Parts: sequence; C-alpha cells; structure tokens
Amino acid sequence: MKQWPLPREQVLAIDKFFAGRLAAGHVKESTSPHSSPTFCVRKATGGWRIVHAFNKLNAATVSASEPIPRKDVIIDGMSKSTIFSSMDLMDGFYQILMRERDVPYTAVSTPSGVLWEWLVMPQGLSNAPATFNRCVSHLLRPVREFAPRYFDDVFIHSRAMDGKSDVEVHRYHVRQVLTIMRKHQLYANLKKCTFAASELPLLGCIVGKNGVRPDPEKIKAITDWPVPVDVKGLRKFLGLAAYLHKYSRNYAEMTVHLSRLLKKNERWLWNAECQRSFEGIKKSLIQSPVLAIADQDRPFHVVCDASDFAIGCALMQYDLEGVERVVCYQSRQLRSAERNYPVHDKELLAMKYALAKFRVYLLGDRPFIVYTDHASLRTAVNSPHLSQRMARWLSFLAEYNFMVEYKPGRLNVVADALSRRPDFETVVKPNSETVTVAVMTSSVPSTTLYDDVRRAYAQDGGIVKLLTHLSQPSRESLERFSSAYRSASDRYTTRNGLLYYTAVSGDTPRVVIPDDTDLRLRIMFEYHDAPIGGHRGREKTYLTVSRDFYWPRQYQFVRKYVRACEVCQRVKSSPSLRAPLQPLPVPDECWESVSMDFVFGLPKDARGNTGILVFVDRFSKMVHLVAVPETITASGCACVFIETIFRLHGCPVNSYQTEIHASLLISGVPCSNHSERA
Repeated sequence: MKQWPLPREQVLAIDKFFAGRLAAGHVKESTSPHSSPTFCVRKATGGWRIVHAFNKLNAATVSASEPIPRKDVIIDGMSKSTIFSSMDLMDGFYQILMRERDVPYTAVSTPSGVLWEWLVMPQGLSNAPATFNRCVSHLLRPVREFAPRYFDDVFIHSRAMDGKSDVEVHRYHVRQVLTIMRKHQLYANLKKCTFAASELPLLGCIVGKNGVRPDPEKIKAITDWPVPVDVKGLRKFLGLAAYLHKYSRNYAEMTVHLSRLLKKNERWLWNAECQRSFEGIKKSLIQSPVLAIADQDRPFHVVCDASDFAIGCALMQYDLEGVERVVCYQSRQLRSAERNYPVHDKELLAMKYALAKFRVYLLGDRPFIVYTDHASLRTAVNSPHLSQRMARWLSFLAEYNFMVEYKPGRLNVVADALSRRPDFETVVKPNSETVTVAVMTSSVPSTTLYDDVRRAYAQDGGIVKLLTHLSQPSRESLERFSSAYRSASDRYTTRNGLLYYTAVSGDTPRVVIPDDTDLRLRIMFEYHDAPIGGHRGREKTYLTVSRDFYWPRQYQFVRKYVRACEVCQRVKSSPSLRAPLQPLPVPDECWESVSMDFVFGLPKDARGNTGILVFVDRFSKMVHLVAVPETITASGCACVFIETIFRLHGCPVNSYQTEIHASLLISGVPCSNHSERA
C-alpha cells in the first residue's frame, strides 16, 4: 500500500518515533518489497500515537486462537483479598522478537520516504495481542493464583495467611512477580503502577476488600451523557449502560421504552416515558450498591421473580459476618411470545434464566437454594403433567443440585424489584390500530359457585365425616377413615364453610369439590367453555383448574371433558396428518369396475321391498336396478350380483360399495359412487 501525505506536525512525530525505535534496536532500514503506510492518531492525553495500516498483511494472516482472560474470573479470584497492586507492562509488544524470515513482511513506509522494518513485534498485527497474551501467560503461570493478568496489565492481590499480615504476604507476592519480570526483561510503566492499595481500578470497575463497584469515571460518562437525538446515539448510550448493568437491580425494566426505539421501522419519538427511563438509568448507576466478590468456599443462594414484562434474579451469599450480600444482578425483558406465558411458566423461566446466568458459580455437587414467591414451583419437578416447554426446562435444571424455597413477594425484595416496576406495566402496544382491552386476566369462578359447593358437602358422606373430624378432632373419629384419608388428614383445613386441600406445606390451599358431577361440569364450563376460558387444551385447562380446586382423579376428569368438547373437536386442527384423498383408477373397458350402492327408506312395493341395489358400470355409466328388502343378507347380495351382473357381463375386476338413505338423494346431498346420478 502506498504512503499517503500527512500534515507536517504528524510527519515530525513519526520521524521522532522511528529515531527512538532505531536507537533502541527495534527497527532497521529495509529493502523489502512489502510496504504498509504509517499514520497518526491523537491520544486522549495529547500527543500522537503512531499506527501502521497492516490491512493487506492481516488479511493474509491465519488468525491465532488464544483465550482472552475473563473479567469475572479475575474478579472472583480476588475473593477475601484485602490489599492490591497493579502494574502496566511498558512496550510489551516490543519485547517479543520477530522471526527472522517474517521481518520483511513488517516493512512500513513513512511520509519522509524511509522504509523501515521491525525486528520486534509491532502494534497493528492481527495476531500481536494473542501472541503477547500467550507469552505473558506462560511467564506468569507460577504466580497466577495471586497475580492474574489481562494482556499488559498484571493485578496482584493478597490477604493475611499462615500467621502473617496481609502486608507481609503482599510484599512477598510482589517480590515474586518482579523477580520473574527481571529475569525475562519485562518492564513496567511506573506512572501507571499502583502498590499496596485498599482498592484497585480493574477493567471498568473498582475492586476492594468490601466488594466491587462501578468505576466513577464510567459512571461520570453516563451521568454527563446528553439526551440522544437518534438511534445511533441511543445505541451508544445503552451500550455503555449495559456494561455496568450488573450493578443495577432493575436495568431491564428501565430500558423497556428505550429498547422499543431500536426496533426496525420504529418511528423515533422521544416522549416523557423515554426521558424518565433515560434519567432512571443514570440515577440507578449513581446509587449502585457495592457488590460482594463471589466466595467459592461459602454457599450461594439465588432469588428470582417474574412480572408481566420482565424477569430478574440475583446471586447472593452471606459474608463472614452473617450479612447477606449481593454478588450479581441480572434481568431482561420478556420477549413478545414469553409475555403470553402463564404465571407459572414465567416464574419457571426466571429460575432457568438465573441458573443459566450463574452457571459457573452454581454447577457442581454443592447444594444451593433458589427462593421464589411462587409456591407451586417447589412441586414442579415432581408433577406428572408437564407441557413440552416445561419438560425441556426441567431437563436443564436437572444438572443442578438445588432446593426451591418459597419466599413471599414482600420478603423477596431484590428479585421483585428486578422484575417489576409500576410505570412500565402497560408498555406493550399492539402494532395494529385495533386495540383489544383485556377486561380480565385469569379465570375466576362465579360468586354463587362456592355457595353451591357448601350445600353439596351435605350430600357427600366422606366430606361430612371429614368436616366433623376437623371441627371436633378426636382419635375415634380419625379411626373411621380409610388409611389414605388418615395419612392425608393434616392436609385439609376449613375456612368460611369451605374445605381446603394443601398438597405441600406452604402451597396455596385449594377448594375441595364433593362427589357431584354437575358441580364439576359447571367448573369445567367456566374454566374451559366460557369466553374467559378460551377453550384451552388439556394441560393448560388442568393447570388452571387445579390451582383453585381439588377432587380425586382430577386430571382424568379434565382430559375426558376436553376430549369431548364439541367446539375443540370441530375447530382445532388434528395433531396427526391425514392421508390425502386418492381418486379411483379409470377402467379400460365396460364392466371392468362396478359401483354397488344400497338405497333404503323407499315405499314398499308389492313384494314388500323397501330398498334398491344399484349397479353402475364406472366406464359406460350403464345402470342395473334391483329391488331388495331392507333385511337382505350378504348371501342374498351375492345371488343378485350373479343373476344381474355376472350372468350378463362376466366377472368385473373390482367393485365398490356404500349405503345411502333415500332422504339423502331427495335432499340433493352428494353421495359416493354414482347412485345420486344414476
């Protein structure tokens, strides 16, 4: 590539740069046939950064595969540390020699007309970061437990151990790192080094003995951000905010209105809701809490929750003083299809999302607890009636060793705040101009139903005995029940004259329905056939009914009812494929193929016959009609066939037979074969 002209100030900066590199032995004058241009980029602190355009060389280079250190892994390794240091390796690339045969490829031109080639690895090569990272990783491997690195940054952290103070241990760790650097001639930029600090800037955040918090410089960039005027500006703002969203407990909800503006073909309209979201994000980051660094030696617990528009979760654990600390917040908005999930599925989705996000902390043999404000999730794993979606999610959850505990919403403050915010509950807007108003959101039985249930209790002897026992419990009354009732007697309670059943302690009590078929059919009608029921399928209908009511063999009753629903059978498509209709083959000659039809329901003739046996030649459409009684048998049909067809036309290759009532012919309903046209 040809060198393009540059301003005099930049030309002087380039010449000064190469003079210094030449004195250091990093470059030499070249006669290589290859050449890449040189240009300058203004530094944030002033001055010029010298850059080479190795575009063509990089395009012909096979990319090196080298894992990049993860920020969260580095921070998690600093758990329990109380003193920190950091060092920035100076001119790290220039400390790696180029292979001799590759030196000519690094030739670069300058505006002064000089061609230089690099003897050390220059900046701008596509594989330079991976090569440098591999080199530093190899050299610092003996001290990686207390000195993780991120490219040219080395972080040293220590704590008191083996009877030594944290300062003594830290001094020993720093000396080990410096010894390795001296041995391999790695140099640090003293201006960018920090030693023996209580907290340390690390990859966009501040890490200290109390935990991790966002870097004030990053927050300042957010708080000083001007109001976006187009999609491009909004995308930049949300990109920086997303980098810091782990510190905010309700980030997903605050971005609902702003994310809508990023959709394709969405008209840009910055309204009051968008402004509130914009200001809310900045305020939440300013007031962001200090997160704890994950301690792998202590148990974790997870809190999760779902709302109509978002799901949220938090990874938490208790510190050495018994104080509950948040390790990380996570939340996201529900997709359009997920907003239609029932509440139970949304809560399970929130649990799956939490375990997937915190997988690196939770996967293993050590048990942990998941807290949710939806009590029925505790028995979801053991339910025999699961939808395909829930079955897939539960197969994912089976990898983890956890228990689900119920925590009411008023106590589940963290996850509840992550998933719901009042001013965003009505953000979903239909695309069309027709707006459907949801007057009700759940199936609720009519007010007179419970009165009918109370009256029906008197007709069920088993429930009468159970109510008597619960009102006046005694050993004698308990002995009158079967063993099944005795073992489950503690699951029944009474309130306002209704009998309630609780499957698991802490679960929502359900009204017990007596052995009254009419009552059960009435409930099924309200939960399935009524407009609010929506003629849902077997599984969804069962889940809805079973949350409010209980009776023995309830699932079988619901399945039978839904299967017999006339509307569902007529409107809903069949899950199995039906074979397409196939036309009969056209015969090649007369009386090769014969259609045989019975027509009954005609007036009696003199011999008492009320039917006609019709023979039609499918080729010529010639017809033979024979009067027959309604009680004709198979042998009688065979005799008529021999006398009428076989005797006159011989034996056909095949024949087709149906039965038609005379009323169908009179009404003009099309029938099979050719009888309606004979």
